[in-house]
Amino acid sequence: MSPRALKLLAVLTMLVALAAAVAIAVWSQTSAFLVERGPSVSETVVVLPRGAGLDEITSRLNAAGVIERPWLFRLAVRLKGQDRALKAGEYAFPPGATPASVINMLARGETVARRLTVAEGLTVAEVFRLLAETEALSGELPEPPPEGSLLPETYFYALGDDRAELVRRMQRGMRRLLDELWPARTEALPLADRQQALVLASIVDKETGVAAERGAVAAVFHNRLRRGMRLQSDPTVIYGLTEGNGPLDRELTRADWLHDSPYNTYRIDGLPPGPIGNPGRAALEAVLNPDDVDYLYFVADGSGGHAFGRTLDEHNRNVFKWRRIKNDRQSGPVTPSPVKPDPAG
Repeated sequence: MSPRALKLLAVLTMLVALAAAVAIAVWSQTSAFLVERGPSVSETVVVLPRGAGLDEITSRLNAAGVIERPWLFRLAVRLKGQDRALKAGEYAFPPGATPASVINMLARGETVARRLTVAEGLTVAEVFRLLAETEALSGELPEPPPEGSLLPETYFYALGDDRAELVRRMQRGMRRLLDELWPARTEALPLADRQQALVLASIVDKETGVAAERGAVAAVFHNRLRRGMRLQSDPTVIYGLTEGNGPLDRELTRADWLHDSPYNTYRIDGLPPGPIGNPGRAALEAVLNPDDVDYLYFVADGSGGHAFGRTLDEHNRNVFKWRRIKNDRQSGPVTPSPVKPDPAG
């Protein structure tokens, strides 16, 4: 080998050695950087918009105080091969989050899980108002679906999720719940189909919030349906008056019980034409598997629950007790439900 070639080989060897030394130094510095405690001293929320590239993501994290030395953060992301894996969304970084944990959160898309609780018994109009008022959601609401088709529960969503998609999730949830519960129903119920189960469950949901008595309330209505007795449920009167747009801001009157509405179960026989709200699992379970009791009446008992009766005489005694409790509290006239003598006649 000529002296010139040897000299060139020596230079190349030195360059390779220098490059290797630089690479080792960079990797060592980057590795140390990845496990360093971050600068934040409290939880820090950062929103990364859709389409943001590595430079913008790094800039936002640095401006929020989640990371330091942005050039090294960008280098670490590229060395880890995750520069195209970082996901947009709303992130809540814990205090002192290391750059490695920040990168992992972004690559896995561990965005903030927001919650929206849809209470049992809300009407479609009330659910839609709740969705419209939830600013973290995006998009327009769809056309209102049929009453009773939305499943009440707590829904998790991310910032910017679509309102219409959340409505579809609620509808899918109700269909799945009915698919689960309808085949396991008690035999010989006076219900023709799943829709009638939804209707009755929506009434039970409005009549009581006491878990222990849902089965008895459902049994009262089943027993009355079997005997051809009107349900005489106050919540059905309210739905006819408000058309499901919200609660009634006053007590019912005798004129209300005479109100001409297809939902007024003081005036109609059997079930109303549709649900009066969106019932939850507990009410549906109670309607499809009611208590084995022969009650035909119930009225408030003054403690948040209800007193049940098998005969009209027993019911009237319970009503008298409730009137006395209300008079003692000086809170006005009683409106027992469901069954006062039919005001229509």
